[in-house]
This record gives sequence, C-alpha cells and structure tokens, in this order.
Amino acid sequence: MSRIAKYPVDLPKGVEVTLAAAEISIKGPLGVLRQAVHPSVSIERAGETLLCKAVDGAPDASAQSGTMRALVANMVTGVTKGFERKLTLVGVGYRAQAQGAKLNLTLGFSHPVVHDMPAGIKVETPTQTEVVIKGIDKQVVGQVAAEVRGYRPPEPYKGKGVRYADETVILKETKKK
Repeated sequence: MSRIAKYPVDLPKGVEVTLAAAEISIKGPLGVLRQAVHPSVSIERAGETLLCKAVDGAPDASAQSGTMRALVANMVTGVTKGFERKLTLVGVGYRAQAQGAKLNLTLGFSHPVVHDMPAGIKVETPTQTEVVIKGIDKQVVGQVAAEVRGYRPPEPYKGKGVRYADETVILKETKKK
C-alpha cells in the first residue's frame, strides 16, 4: 500500500463531501470542487475523515491510491483556505496590471501581452512588479502561473523575466575573451 494513502484526510467544519460511484465532490466556504475517482481506488468516509484504499487486483492501485489521497487533500485545502502563487517581474520596464479577469503585462516586447484568467481564478497586482494568482483549484492556479511565467522566463545572464517569488535563478558568467 502507498505510504501517502495510509494517512486519512481530515475534514474541517463546514466542508461537505458527496461520494458518487465515479466522482467525489467537496463543497466548502470558498466553492465546490469535483474530481473523477480512479477505478482502482475506493474512497470511504469514516466520521470526519476520508480514507483512500486500493482495490485489490489492480496493478497500479497502490500508486493511484496515493495520488487520489493527495488530490482529495488538495481539494479540501482549496475549498477551505484556497491557493495562491506569487510571481515577480524582474527587468527594466517590466510591469503588470490586473484589470478584472485580465492581466496586462509589459515585458519588453513590441506589444503588450494580455492574459485572460480562467473561471474561478483571481489575479491581483499589489505593486507593478508583483502578481498574485489566487484560486481554489491547486492545479489550475499552478498552470496559470506557469503560463504567465512562460511569456518571459528568467534568462540566465541577467536574470530578467517573470519568475516565481520563491525561485532562485542561477546566473551564468559572461563569455571571456
């Protein structure tokens, strides 16, 4: 059995769980998340906890049970606290501005870059060089942050570009004659 799947997922107060045959739905104060349950995993409710167990006979059941447990734990965290990812813009003239569900970026191109946020994702710009992406789905928040970073990833010589707030960029030495 997976070591991760051995640990139960605690359900805080105010969180409702609906278990269907092939889907789990978790409702909390911030919203509702749904996830398809892998056929080789069974999810059981025991009081105020959820247990992910591998179905006997499936070859990848142990690995899938750990994955499902991690996904369910992220869903519970998302509907109670939410997730956020911070990005920093490093470079002269690099700016970001949030306008509703759009993020306007000036990244040194000849044109401004406009990124539309998917449903359920909020974007804030506390300063012109900081971007905070918030949402209840960890996977979507991370994907949107990766897409925004992908417009101008940090380059290795000066470190200019869009980077995660906790990312360290190792700078290369310039070419010597």
